[in-house]
Amino acid sequence: MTYPPPSGGPNDPTWSGAQQASPPPADPTLPMPGQPVPAQPGPVDPYAPVDPYAAGAQPPASPAYPPPGYAAPGYAAPGYPAPGYPGYGYPPTPPTNGMAVASMVVSITGVMGICGYGIGGIIGVVGAILGHVAKRQIRERGEAGGGMATAGIIMGWISTAIAVLAAVAITIAIIYAANQDSSSGY
Repeated sequence: MTYPPPSGGPNDPTWSGAQQASPPPADPTLPMPGQPVPAQPGPVDPYAPVDPYAAGAQPPASPAYPPPGYAAPGYAAPGYPAPGYPGYGYPPTPPTNGMAVASMVVSITGVMGICGYGIGGIIGVVGAILGHVAKRQIRERGEAGGGMATAGIIMGWISTAIAVLAAVAITIAIIYAANQDSSSGY
């Protein structure tokens, strides 16, 4: 089912081409017909910015800066909680002890060096000693890094123990091979 088109358009049989649409509403900035046009002092730039204070209007009062209760990030205004992201208002974390980091790195190198003819045992001892020194410094200075120092101590002594056990096993194997009877004919 089709609906008839709305009346008044070009499809309407009563419409004639001579009919015109009503004129657009008048622009309030233009003078009404029959009134004189106000004189303008020279050419007007239609793209020039408009000064809202040209007619003597005063600019609005600026708000107080900084607003009450505002504090710079990391600082709290008196009587207010610390603003911003979580973590502000808490004391900064202490620096990490460098010797603890060195202990862990040297001990990891010692564990990997076990395969290098027992050199990991010597390196492991150095890592364990660095870890013990780091633990003492952390207690005295209140620094962070206790977990790394503990890891360095544990890995250092484990790599040393494995290297010592490997050295003992190799020594026993050499002594056993040297004491075998060589009369087998080879």
